[in-house]
Amino acid sequence: MSTAVVETEEHTALRSAVAALGKRYGRDYMTTVVREGRHPDTLWAEAAKLGYLGVNLPEEYGGGGGGIAELSIVLEELGAAGCPLLMMVVSPAICGTVIARFGTDAQKAAWLPGLADGSLTMAFGITEPDAGSNSHRITTTARRDGDDWLLTGRKVFISGVDIADATLVVGRTEDARTGRLKPCLFIVPRDAPGFQRSQIDMELQAPEKQFELVLDDVRLPSEALVGDEDAGLLQLFAGLNPERVMTAAFAVGMGRYAVNRAVEYAKERTVWKTPVGAHQAVAHPLAQAHIELELARLMMQKAARLYDEGDDLGAGEAANMAKYAAAEACVKAVDQAVHTLGGNGLTREYGLASLITAARVARIAPVSREMILNFVSHQSLGLPKSY
Repeated sequence: MSTAVVETEEHTALRSAVAALGKRYGRDYMTTVVREGRHPDTLWAEAAKLGYLGVNLPEEYGGGGGGIAELSIVLEELGAAGCPLLMMVVSPAICGTVIARFGTDAQKAAWLPGLADGSLTMAFGITEPDAGSNSHRITTTARRDGDDWLLTGRKVFISGVDIADATLVVGRTEDARTGRLKPCLFIVPRDAPGFQRSQIDMELQAPEKQFELVLDDVRLPSEALVGDEDAGLLQLFAGLNPERVMTAAFAVGMGRYAVNRAVEYAKERTVWKTPVGAHQAVAHPLAQAHIELELARLMMQKAARLYDEGDDLGAGEAANMAKYAAAEACVKAVDQAVHTLGGNGLTREYGLASLITAARVARIAPVSREMILNFVSHQSLGLPKSY
């Protein structure tokens, strides 16, 4: 894929370097890690050592001084090699960005160097059993107790809590003036008393496990609050927009991996003395999948650039569109890749069947495609809300 037209030389060089790293590990590494119940620690550590995990974080804290544009390239290329690191979406992209933008000097010093060099990992907790897409219904609440906070509530489908040193939890505090609840972000250490986790049994084959969290009057010091109490939504979306861009990168990378595998097979697999890829019934759907992935990537690049330039409003619209387009393109690409291989597409040897489930993650999380269509219909098009 040519990217020279829309990317800088630095971006092209980064893409090439990360692709080389991904090639050394590949899909076999990731499937072995999953089968053995391990985490991709070796790849994570090497990516960190090369500066890829913290490429978006400030230089003064050990990061690369880049932005979400650079971080999305890293995840996309690892995904295209068959070994995406899903915790990149959470730890450096969401948590690192929020702390870098809104954290105190002490919070930045405590967390950013470790997030940048991979020695620290942070999970992100927003989804609740009764508050999925509707974040206004979040019931995890924080109340003052002297100088401390007491945090109580439940979260579900929280990735990587078992390996994370802390979780950035979205709670709600009461506005003293209005009595209304407003979102706030808290850093909750993994070993905090009253902070319990239980693993959710998933069909999804991924090294990152999913957890339900219970917070039972978890006592946190005042410095656990990230940012200003009165800037909750701004701080929240400072993390959610990068999450959408990175989910798009995850999906584009996975789709590219699937198409590349299918193309290799279609060139070699011969039926009636002709490679199956010569037949338009095979070639055209793969070409279409390639086109749709390229289009999704362009919107992802636009969203990342808008975000990195500080246009939060423009980035919000573009990030939602990028996530939607990439998820749809990925699901179609994986489906077509499996279909191209026929029975072989369902074997463990070719490594595509597990992507059927994985591809749907981008359609569902962190926000469903239907909610993105709602956003575009009433925010972009000005149509009335249905809810």
